[in-house]
Amino acid sequence: MNFIVFKNRFLSLACFTTNQVYATYPEFNRNNLVQWVSKGYLIRLRQGYYTFPEYKGSTDFALYFANIIYKPSYISLQTALSFYGIIPEAVPEITSVTTLKTKAFSNDVGEYSYKNIKPDLMFGYLLRETEGGRRIMFATPEKALADLLYLYPFYNTERELEELRLDESYMENDFDTDRLMEFSSRFRSKALSKRIEKLRKVHNI
Repeated sequence: MNFIVFKNRFLSLACFTTNQVYATYPEFNRNNLVQWVSKGYLIRLRQGYYTFPEYKGSTDFALYFANIIYKPSYISLQTALSFYGIIPEAVPEITSVTTLKTKAFSNDVGEYSYKNIKPDLMFGYLLRETEGGRRIMFATPEKALADLLYLYPFYNTERELEELRLDESYMENDFDTDRLMEFSSRFRSKALSKRIEKLRKVHNI
């Protein structure tokens, strides 16, 4: 198959699947995808999911792909906290939570990791609009922090919570403590509640 014709058909999708390819071209030869990836015409995001090199290097599309290649999921944990400026360091991988199994993917766009949570904890995210009008499921600051403290139980003492180095100005002026407490109650976890109380003490919130 001619790659230019193929590209003109799928480029606007940003991320496409083999199922979409076969729905459009029922006689499509899968070996074309293998060859186009090897030549650098396509990027394989994970089994059955592809994008074009034109989208490589775009932070928005890297985040968008996180939602698409393993769903349901939303961006949370360190990536969300870094995005909001709550933690100081850049995060080398894009972190999400999902109701599926804990998983990780590595591709030419980036590193992706997903932590499992129960279905009733899939809340506390917004649809953030990106370039091209696409939307990304993205945790609020309060849910990202609640997810982190729930999924990483070693943040269990005031000293360990201090080592998160949460931005004091953000915590004082922009962080919604009432929302954090509301989210915490929905987890129904005594251990999480204790960690959050210690966090409030550390940051006086």
